[in-house]
Amino acid sequence: MAGESWKSPEGSLTFEAQGPVAFITINRPRQRNALNQAMWQTLGEWVEQLPDEIRVLVLRGHNRIFTAGSDIHELAGVSADRINRAFRVMDTSIQAIERSKVVTIASIDGTALGAGFILALACDLRVGTPAVQFGMPVGRLGIMLQSPFLERMIQVVGLSRVKDLVFTARTYDAHEAKVAGILHYLVPAEALEDETFSLAQRVLEQSAPSLTAVKENGKHVLTDSTAGSSSADWVGPHFAEGVRAFVEKREPSFVERISITDTAPCR
Repeated sequence: MAGESWKSPEGSLTFEAQGPVAFITINRPRQRNALNQAMWQTLGEWVEQLPDEIRVLVLRGHNRIFTAGSDIHELAGVSADRINRAFRVMDTSIQAIERSKVVTIASIDGTALGAGFILALACDLRVGTPAVQFGMPVGRLGIMLQSPFLERMIQVVGLSRVKDLVFTARTYDAHEAKVAGILHYLVPAEALEDETFSLAQRVLEQSAPSLTAVKENGKHVLTDSTAGSSSADWVGPHFAEGVRAFVEKREPSFVERISITDTAPCR
């Protein structure tokens, strides 16, 4: 599994695996890493076809830019029907990330705008540098945000902040993003790769069923007031070992726990 890699036909997306951690990198620097329709399609397919060994997926951009969002040039002069189809493709790929059973991390440097902002929000965890900028400048393009994009923004930053971002076309810098809950971790630019890899390692040290329960049940809590029935199982297969380790004041040793300490991150 270690060292497995994929590349899109034009090389604008790459997939690299290092043990249980996979990296998908957006590499289209001349377009500020904006994703065209083929890239969105490929991204969704790759996420849905992740090898079974992968436990953590990292999304990142090449050349100190996460992504400027979708390639607007590709949509210029085309029919409204084609543009609507394009947004549905974007949303399908973003849903694939949200539905993924693995923990997803957005490793962000530079801009994350428009659909790129939504792509970052779809990830479970977000780590960024002081150079990050988040924004949703749809008012400059005449794009009418629909529920799927709005829901993701509102869940993280709240409706009031969404209105501010859209109504004024402003961007959030790193400090504002951290305060608003967009960024979980703010790290120096030179430490981004190492800190992202360290975060992935910390995730791998946890009980996989415990993480899966949060991902699966969390979706229901947001949409169903009856979620979390008292008849559901609260004790996972790692519970006994976790409690023993706590009592014995040691690190737990879960069967599926995998270490990447000795594995160098993909550069």
